[in-house]
Amino acid sequence: MIYHLFQSLKEYDIPGQGLFTYLSFRAMLASVTAMLIALFAGKRIIRMLQRRQIGETIRDLGLEGQLQKKGTPTMGGIIIILAILVPVLLFSDLGNIYTQLLLLTTVWCGAIGFADDYIKVFRHNKDGLHPKAKLLGQVMIGLIIGLAVCFSDEIVVREKVLVSESDGYVVEQGSNSERNVDSETLVASSNGWKMENVLKSTKTTIPFVKDHEFDYKWFSPFKGKWGWYCKWAVYVLMIVVVITACSNGTNLTDGMDGLAAGTSAIVGVVLGILAWLSGNLLNSNYLNIMYIPGTGEIAVFMAAFCGALIGFLWHNSYPAQVFMGDTGSLTIGGIIGVSAVLMRKELLLPVLCGIFLVESLSVIIQRVWFKYTKKKYGEGRRVFKMTPLHHHFQKEGIQSVISKPVNAIPEAKIVTRFWLIGIILAVVTLAMLKIR
Repeated sequence: MIYHLFQSLKEYDIPGQGLFTYLSFRAMLASVTAMLIALFAGKRIIRMLQRRQIGETIRDLGLEGQLQKKGTPTMGGIIIILAILVPVLLFSDLGNIYTQLLLLTTVWCGAIGFADDYIKVFRHNKDGLHPKAKLLGQVMIGLIIGLAVCFSDEIVVREKVLVSESDGYVVEQGSNSERNVDSETLVASSNGWKMENVLKSTKTTIPFVKDHEFDYKWFSPFKGKWGWYCKWAVYVLMIVVVITACSNGTNLTDGMDGLAAGTSAIVGVVLGILAWLSGNLLNSNYLNIMYIPGTGEIAVFMAAFCGALIGFLWHNSYPAQVFMGDTGSLTIGGIIGVSAVLMRKELLLPVLCGIFLVESLSVIIQRVWFKYTKKKYGEGRRVFKMTPLHHHFQKEGIQSVISKPVNAIPEAKIVTRFWLIGIILAVVTLAMLKIR
C-alpha cells in the first residue's frame, strides 16, 4: 500500500520517494517489519493462546524432555502469517502476479493448517483434519498455481532483451557488455522497455547441464497440438506434486523447538536471492540463468517470510514458548514450493530442501519396511528408532536396523546440527548456478 501510494505521487518530488523503486530497500523494510511484528505482536498472541488454554496435546513416546512441553500453546503459525501479510501488503507491488499468487498461497495453506489445528484443539480430536481433506486442499492450491503458470500472460520467460531505447541502455542476452546501466533499476517491470521473444514456456532450471535449462516437453510423446497439451499437463502435474510435497515435508519437520522455523528461514534466504537474480536483467545474463520479469517481487515477499520466521524463532527456540502447529508448517511449506515453482527453480529443491526431503523419506521408508516385515515375519520391524528422522536421534536404546546413536542426543544440539546442514545445502544450491 505504501509502495502504491508513492507510485501514485511520483509526479511530486517527495524526499526519499525514489527509494521505493529499489527492490533491495523494500525487501529490507519488509524483513525488519515482519521481524518486529513477530516479536511484539507475537507476545500478545501467545498470551491470548495461553488464556484460552490452546495447548499442545503431548503423547508419551519416550523422548527426552517431551512431557515438559505439555500445555505449550500451539497455533503459533498465526504469528508467522500475520508477520508475512502485513509487510507484503505495505511494501510489495500488489499488482504483480507473483505477489498475488504467494498471498493466495499463504492464506489458503494457512486456512488448511488452521482447520487442522482447530479440530485437534477445540474438538479434542488428535487426528485433526482428515488426511484426504488436507491433501485435497494442497492439490487444489497446486492446481491453481499450475493453471496460472499455464494460462496467465504475465508469467513468461523472456530472451534476447533490448532495454530502454529512450534511456540509451542496450543490454543483449548472451553478452556481458553494458553501458550506463544501474542494475538495481533493471528489475521486475517491463514498462518502457523493448522486449523480444516473450515466451510461454515449460522450461525450468536444472543443475549440471550447459544452459541450466530443462524443458518438460521432453516427457511428451506427441508433437504439434497434442504435444502442446501434453507438455503443459506434465508441467502442471509437476507443480502440484512439488507444492504438495513441500507442504507435507515442512509439516513432518516441525517436531522440535526451532527446527522447522530455522531450516525454513535458511531456505527462504536462498529463494529470495534466486528471485532477485532471476528478476534482474544484468545478473541473470551474467549467471546465464532464466530472466523472468516480475520475479524480483518474490524477493520482497521472501524477505518478509524470513523476517517473520526469525521473529518467530525468538519465541519458538528451545525451550519453546509456542508451537507453530499445522497453521504455520503447512503455510511455510506451501510458500517455499510455490515460490520455487514461480521462479522455475523447483528441481533445485531436493538439494535446497534436503532436510525436508530426508525427513519425508524416513517416514516413507519406516512405514513400508514395517508393513513388509509384519507381513513376512508376523512382526513389524523398524529401520529407524522413530520417525520423522529427528526423533531417531532423540530416542534412547537399540530398537531398529539403524541403531546409532545408542544414547539420545539433546534436542537443542539436534536442531543446531540440522541448521548447519541446512546452511551447507543452501551454499551448495547457490554454487550450482555456476557449475555446468
